[in-house]
Amino acid sequence: MILGIDVGGTHTDSVLMNNRKIIRKSKVLTDKENILKSVLMATEAVARPEDIKNLQRIVLSTTLTTNAVVQNQLDPVGLVVMNGPGVSPKDLPLYDKANYIAGYMSHRGIEAEAPDRAELAELKEKFKKENITRFAIVGKFSTRNPVHEQEVDAYLDDIAEHASQSHQLSGALNFPRRIATTYLNEAVWGLQRKLADQLKTYMDKLGVKVPLYILKADGGTIEVEASREMPVQTILSGPAATIMGVLPYVSPEKDSISVDIGGTTTDIALFADGVPLLEPQGITIEDHKTSVRGLLTHSIGVGGDSHVRVENGVLLLGPERLGAAMAFGGPVPTTTDALVVLGIADIGDKDKAMDAMKQLAAELEKTPEDVARQVVDLACTLIVEKINAMLAEINSKPVYTIHELLEGRRIEPKEVLVVGGPAPYMAKRIGEMMDCPVRVPNDSDVINASGAATARTTVELNIVADTEAQVLSIAEEGVQQKISNRFTLDDVIELGTEKLVRKAKEAGARDEDIVVEVADSQVFNVVRGYSTIGKNMRVRLQVKPGLIKDESN
Repeated sequence: MILGIDVGGTHTDSVLMNNRKIIRKSKVLTDKENILKSVLMATEAVARPEDIKNLQRIVLSTTLTTNAVVQNQLDPVGLVVMNGPGVSPKDLPLYDKANYIAGYMSHRGIEAEAPDRAELAELKEKFKKENITRFAIVGKFSTRNPVHEQEVDAYLDDIAEHASQSHQLSGALNFPRRIATTYLNEAVWGLQRKLADQLKTYMDKLGVKVPLYILKADGGTIEVEASREMPVQTILSGPAATIMGVLPYVSPEKDSISVDIGGTTTDIALFADGVPLLEPQGITIEDHKTSVRGLLTHSIGVGGDSHVRVENGVLLLGPERLGAAMAFGGPVPTTTDALVVLGIADIGDKDKAMDAMKQLAAELEKTPEDVARQVVDLACTLIVEKINAMLAEINSKPVYTIHELLEGRRIEPKEVLVVGGPAPYMAKRIGEMMDCPVRVPNDSDVINASGAATARTTVELNIVADTEAQVLSIAEEGVQQKISNRFTLDDVIELGTEKLVRKAKEAGARDEDIVVEVADSQVFNVVRGYSTIGKNMRVRLQVKPGLIKDESN
């Protein structure tokens, strides 16, 4: 048995599953001040004592780190950047937050300039005075040789509560994205540590010793203890859970759209012949372009609890949520109130929902029912406009899925799958507006929890081999090793696969769920004069995202 839990901003959903089938499901209110309480309540709602004894794993998805970034509720971070020549600090992200020091590696991982100890000493004193104890350390070519990042980390160790080194988070060369990634990792580290501590207490209370995972942005899982060091991987965990939950319902023979309507936001994802699209360089959140591998999703501030109001005679909806619907005792009119008034949703207090629409009707000089129809149409219109904008953007550039690059491929959806609490009430109208068949999958109200429960553990490695220098580097592990000058691309892939499988098992993956693929490979000749004196090989290996096999298999 598997327990899947999705900790959302409004509700915490849970499912108990066996062989990918839901046995029980539940929704409880999320207590943002006490996540432990919410998770325990969600567990108790679906799992009996005898079920808990038979659990094989527990998986969570959460909006915790995502919301922290979106709401700019981030911890102070000492961002140390070694940018080297040729890159102006003003052209780099987080320019106003970074501290720049000398020192850099060449593109081949050879030291070109050592870190300046005097600058480091001065910077250390500055951090002491500002009481900064968490650090993000980034070097320009540290993925080729991490020594400088390691040296700076060691120098700050006696004043550091925690530090993140960029090469450990991403093996990609993209310097600006690594800066943003490392900064965010440290900025949400304290939040993730608190969550991990609460989840440890949760496991103690359950009295079971089974793997406990959290969902990552790429739709794979990572053990909660490991997430302490890589919390940035859990940003956009919630939207990824939706995609994994929808995956069994998506046709492999046509393009599809998934629309997840929550309390605060609606998350949209696309599928090419049943395969989710991928952010090839990394996810973007609140203008932070990261190197975090993630599924492609777009969000809009429209949901069941979106604040509806009239300004200058115009009906407006979202993006903020000021509380629950008035039908549930909330303070302001919402989309849900409109659905109740129209009789589309048989939930909550109908009189209070009517009061909500009457407030708006008085300002618009319309009947409450007319206003309610206008509210629902507006919510659906905003969602459809976002879908069309997303399609236009996607179809203007190369399309990447979790498996491959689709050259010249246009995404032309033939079906819309609508999930989330309001899904049954809004799906038909969205389908009408898009002139596209629409479907609400079974158990759509807890699809995130089931998606989290059934997701594979995923890991990746970025490897660079230089046969002229006779050095092979694995960025994520911060190691270099000697190789022969006759080393080939096949040798790199073989060695990398061995290390990736070991890394996946350490992360909790089962043998039957480890599907290794070469996500990218490049070979360049090293030329001196007119002769080739070696090869520079770059390989990215990953455990392919997807759903676990049945526990019985």
